[in-house]
Amino acid sequence: MEAVGFLCLGAAVLAWGFLWVWDSWERMKSQEPAGVPGGGSRTLLVIAHPDDEAMFFAPTVLGLARLRHRLSLLCFSAGNYYNQGEMRKKELLQSCDVLGIPPSSIMIIDNRDFPDDPGVQWDTERVASVLLQHIEASGINLVVTFDAGGVSGHRNHVALYAAVRTLHSEGKLPKESHVLPSQPAALVSPPLRALLQVHENQLPALPLKPWRVF
Repeated sequence: MEAVGFLCLGAAVLAWGFLWVWDSWERMKSQEPAGVPGGGSRTLLVIAHPDDEAMFFAPTVLGLARLRHRLSLLCFSAGNYYNQGEMRKKELLQSCDVLGIPPSSIMIIDNRDFPDDPGVQWDTERVASVLLQHIEASGINLVVTFDAGGVSGHRNHVALYAAVRTLHSEGKLPKESHVLPSQPAALVSPPLRALLQVHENQLPALPLKPWRVF
């Protein structure tokens, strides 16, 4: 009888957990970003490495796509820290296909100015110059990038925030521009697991099931 009681308790806990995860995902889907321009806005996601789009920005990008934003992506490196740059470029294209960003709207910068290296702080003015050129050429009015801490503390991530902050403080961003920081998912919900599978070689120990990031 005691064993049966434990089994019943375990089943109840699992059922509660499933309902909690499902409810959290449904609530996350229903939330609309405050202060974000409406449909038709040209939105640029600025990342440092392939897999950033999946790990840190997927919920935000999917939400903006739901609002009918015209999404594009600028990646400042090929992610070649472990000499896997070519493979990671392909993974990024696959991931963006899941997110709804077409190949024609993706630019990957691959040069010595912006090495994939957590020990290297990219030059803020150089990043800002490249970013501003892209914003002006594409008529961007919403920029999505990392917060001041780079979410994970990676120096390459922080450099992107610093560049956007510099452009804003110098009044060089278009007047209608808005900057939206990254919003990591609290849960890896079912629709996002496909993104993690694309980058599975970067996250070999990551369980592909609902989990808390922080």
